[in-house]
Amino acid sequence: MEVTPRTPPGRPRGFDADEALEQAMLLFWEHGYEGVSLTDLTRAMGIAKTSMYAAFGDKEDLFRKALQRYSEGPAAYVARALEEPTARQVATAFLNGSVRATTRPGCPAGCLGVQGSLVAGDTARAISDALAAWREEGRARLRDRFQRAASEGDLPADVDPALLARYLMTVANGIAVQATGGAGPDELQQVADAALRNWPPV
Repeated sequence: MEVTPRTPPGRPRGFDADEALEQAMLLFWEHGYEGVSLTDLTRAMGIAKTSMYAAFGDKEDLFRKALQRYSEGPAAYVARALEEPTARQVATAFLNGSVRATTRPGCPAGCLGVQGSLVAGDTARAISDALAAWREEGRARLRDRFQRAASEGDLPADVDPALLARYLMTVANGIAVQATGGAGPDELQQVADAALRNWPPV
């Protein structure tokens, strides 16, 4: 009697998990969490549902992984901005990065973290909360960086680092929404420049 050999442990999945996650990220970025079905995801990723669950978990797990990929890819400008030597340079790199990330050729317009929250309703409360936490983490990192700048004398003593961080986040979120509405990089760069014309603005 012939015995069919079992699949050896560690055998490759048969698909590129990195590319599959990239496609999922782009789909969520363009349509939001609730605007994407499992069928949409598996079709874009080029895999079966069973493979998706095995590699990435359920839809919510997949979205969280896609958001992490977005943070480390298109939104990596945030971490780079925080490393700039002065508060003004931090703010400039942050807003300029926001313009570039939300108007990247070949990518959906806007920001995954902003657009996703605008279309995540009560049925996706966990995702809405995750996106709120993601944005709050970015704001807190800016606040901490500006607190350091104030302690080093790089910002006036009467400047509120928390308010300054919220101001920049508000401008960046507005840039993302405007990009989704069709505003181009040149227009949005003018917005970023105007926001920083008088520094610090608050």
